[in-house]
Amino acid sequence: MSEDLYTSTYNPDVLNCLANLSNDEVFTPPEVANAMLDMLPQELFRSPNAKFLDPACKSGVFLREIAKRLIIGLADSIPDLQQRLDHIFHNQIYGIGITALTSLLARRSLYCSKYPNSKYSVSVFDTVDGNIRFKNTQHVWKNGKCIFCGAPQSEYDRSTDLEQYAYEFIHTVKPEEILNMKFDVIISNPPYQLNDGGAQASASPLYNLFVKQAQKLNPQYLVMIIPARWYAGGKGLDEFRNEMLNDIHIKELHDFPITNDCFPGVNIRGGVCYFLWDRTYNNQQTLTKVVTHNKNTQQSMLRQLRYENLNIFIRNGFALEILKKINSISKNNSLMYHISPRKPFGLNTDFIKSQKFHLTKLGLKNPIKCYGKNLQIGFIEEFDITAHKEWINVWKVMTSRANNIGTELNDDNLNTIICKPGYVCTESYLIIGADLSLNETSSKNLSQYLKTKFARFCHSLAKSSQDATAKTYRFVPMQDFSKPWTDEELYKKYNLTNEEITFIESMIKPMELGGNK
Repeated sequence: MSEDLYTSTYNPDVLNCLANLSNDEVFTPPEVANAMLDMLPQELFRSPNAKFLDPACKSGVFLREIAKRLIIGLADSIPDLQQRLDHIFHNQIYGIGITALTSLLARRSLYCSKYPNSKYSVSVFDTVDGNIRFKNTQHVWKNGKCIFCGAPQSEYDRSTDLEQYAYEFIHTVKPEEILNMKFDVIISNPPYQLNDGGAQASASPLYNLFVKQAQKLNPQYLVMIIPARWYAGGKGLDEFRNEMLNDIHIKELHDFPITNDCFPGVNIRGGVCYFLWDRTYNNQQTLTKVVTHNKNTQQSMLRQLRYENLNIFIRNGFALEILKKINSISKNNSLMYHISPRKPFGLNTDFIKSQKFHLTKLGLKNPIKCYGKNLQIGFIEEFDITAHKEWINVWKVMTSRANNIGTELNDDNLNTIICKPGYVCTESYLIIGADLSLNETSSKNLSQYLKTKFARFCHSLAKSSQDATAKTYRFVPMQDFSKPWTDEELYKKYNLTNEEITFIESMIKPMELGGNK
C-alpha cells in the first residue's frame, strides 16, 4: 500500500465529476476544498490529536483531502503506514451524512469502501458507518412548520422511506451530543436552501443554520463555503447577516461574485464565498483579509466587514472607497426613499392569470391599463387596485423587480420603463418616483438616469441576487430630474478619478438591446 493512496485509487477523480450536480446541494471540487484547507494553520495536519468534522457530508471531499494531508504530516510521528491510517481514520476524522446516499459516497471517498467494516476498507471498523454517520432524522412539527429548519409540514410530512431533508446536525438543540467530542476544525459545504412551499419555487436558506450550529460547538476553527446572499440579508438572513458582520472571529473571507469561478457549471445568483472563523482571532484589532476572485485574478485587502452603521457587506473594497466618496457629497440623500413596496398597487404576479385581467376594456366600468409580467398590458377595474390609488394618474418610472444588475449577466434594460398616468402594474415591478411630482420630461430624465453606468453601479452594491427592493437602491443618490444626466456629468459631480471611472465601467455589464425606453 503506497502513501499515494488516494491518487492511485481514484483516476480520474470522481469527485471532480460530481462537483456540479445541483444548485441547492453543490458538490465541492477538490481544488476548492484544498484552497479552504490552505487557510488553516498547517501544523494541524502534523498533530495526532487534532480532530476534524464535516457536519454535512456529500462527496466526502473535505474528509479525503484532510486524510491526505494527515497521512503526510504524521509520517514522522507514526512511521508505519497502516498504523497511521488506522489512527487517522479512527481518531481524527468524522462526518455526518446529509442523506443515506451521500454517506455511502463519503465513506467510499474516505475509506475506499462504502462499508468500512469490509475487507476492502483501507482501515477496518467494527460498524458499517465507521466515523461517518447517517441518522434518518425527522422534522418536528409545530403550527405547520418544523421548529428547527422551518420546513412546511405540507411539503415534507412524508413517508419515512422518502428523503426527509431533515439534516441531523441542525435538528437538535444540543449538537454536541451527536458525537460527544470536541473538534479543532469544522469544515463543510452545507445544503443551501429548502423549498418552503411559497409561490414561484420559494425557498428558505439553510446554510445559516449550519454555520450557527457549528459555532455552538466552539471549535478552534470553522471553515464553510456558502452562498453570498447573506451580504445584503433578505429572506431569513437578516439576523445572520448582522451576526456575521459583527463577528470578531472572521479572519479571512474569499468572495466569488461569479459562481462559475468557484463551482464550474453551477449558477447561483449573487455568487458564493468561503470563510475562516478563528476562535482566538479579533478582527477589530487586525481586520479581516477579504479576497475577491474574478476569473483568474484575485484582489486581496485587509478591511472591516461592516462599513460604518450599514447593515450590509460591500463585497469589493475599491467599490467601498468609491461609495464613501459618493456619500460624502450626497449626504445619504437616497433614491431608496422614493421606491415603492413589493406590491405597489396591491396586485400579485398571478393577477394577470385571473378573470379580473382583460385584454380589452370592453365591458369594464372604469378601466385602468395594467402592466403584467413580461410587459404584458391589459385592463383592470379601478376597484381591483387595493394600494396607492393616488399613483394611478401621475408620471412615474417602473422597474422590473428581478433584474440582472449586480449579477454576472448583462442588464436586460427593464429598469427604464416610463409608466404614464393611467397605468398601474403587478408585483412583477416596483414603482419609482411616484411621489416626486414628475412630469413627462422629468420622468424621462429619471428613466435615463437609471440607465447610466453610475446609477447601475450604485444599485449593484446593495444587491446579492436578481431580486430588487427599495433597500437595493439605498446607495443610488437622488438627482435633480428637471435635467438629464450623463455618466460624464455624474463622474464629475462626485469627483471620481480616472481609475475609479475605469473600475465602474469594468464592473457594469452592457445593457441588452430592447426593453421599453
